[in-house]
Amino acid sequence: MEHISTTPFGRRSVSAGQLAAQAMLEAPIPDVVPDKWTIIKELTAARLAFGVTDRDLAVLHALVSFHPHDSLAEGEGTIVFPSNAALSERAHGMAESTLRRHLAALVNAQLIIRHDSPNGKRYAARGVNGGIDRAFGFDLRPLLVRLPEIASAAHEARAAALRLKRLREAVVLRLRDAAKLIAFGQEEVQADWDELQHRLRLLQRSMRRKLYADDLAQLNQEAETLLTEVNTVLVKSDTELMGGNDDVSERHLQYSNIQHSDSEPSLEKERAADAEPSTGPKSKLPLYLVVKACPDLNDYVPSGVHSWAELVAAANFIRPMLGISDDAWRRAETAMGAEAAAITVVGILQRASEIRSPGGYLRALTSKAEDGAFSPGPMIMALLATDNQKAV
Repeated sequence: MEHISTTPFGRRSVSAGQLAAQAMLEAPIPDVVPDKWTIIKELTAARLAFGVTDRDLAVLHALVSFHPHDSLAEGEGTIVFPSNAALSERAHGMAESTLRRHLAALVNAQLIIRHDSPNGKRYAARGVNGGIDRAFGFDLRPLLVRLPEIASAAHEARAAALRLKRLREAVVLRLRDAAKLIAFGQEEVQADWDELQHRLRLLQRSMRRKLYADDLAQLNQEAETLLTEVNTVLVKSDTELMGGNDDVSERHLQYSNIQHSDSEPSLEKERAADAEPSTGPKSKLPLYLVVKACPDLNDYVPSGVHSWAELVAAANFIRPMLGISDDAWRRAETAMGAEAAAITVVGILQRASEIRSPGGYLRALTSKAEDGAFSPGPMIMALLATDNQKAV
């Protein structure tokens, strides 16, 4: 009578896991089975759930390579019987003692089942018709029986890895925003930045370590708190900027009446403006921050703004719709620089519903810029703060 041994050869003892694995010899396999390398790929993703290492899987990969078909469900069985020498060669020269250790790990994880011959050798005995009648070696059937479990664990592992990646991205972006805004504030805003700078460096240093989900979640919360405090300092630095729109506009409306029209500058003014170069410092604000603070810009530039030149061109395109004359635009470019003038215009666009005379408001801000008393940075910070409050 044929008997399949369930105990190991030699001094190796029987474990509860090995006995439990014997039930998989009679368990059904799924109707649809992927090729053997897809199973190994899925198991590689799910290896932590099965308690195996990459070295264990390297040995399993070598074992699977001895199955002669693409699918483990094909052929005369699922038992492979390579010698230690052949298996070592497929495992890139792994020492036999190391092979035995990894094979034991795969057996304990119930990913393979050991069928030892009476003398402990691995071989196949053929019947009278020439086919394999009995084989002694390692049975790969558990890979088929546990295929749904492997696929589910692989899906969960990939989802967890993606969540970890997205969480790390969020921390990196918040720390980048905080770093650039602190650098901007140190040059533009009178405040005590040392404590915020110190906290930023501590958080940046923490990112050098390998962090797990809980650690990253805590770090993300700290980075969000830091960024909120940085924005608060920047917004408070110029509360007059957007809070006094009506007064500034009223003062300029009277001035505009004397000058006849904001949209019809005299020929002499146009010639004078043409003669003045558009000078001024480059903006210290990151471009992506300006675009983020002024989402209404996307209504006029659906393809997005990807450079300062595109932002200046977009502002020049938009400003006539706001009633900003050529003269007011050129004067702003001369006083602030093209980039800062463009930032100011798109900032005005974002608050257009609150500003009664955008052209007059730009002239008022230009006058402040000519006196060295205006920078568009606090305007953008105020817009960001408003957007964050709406999001909350």
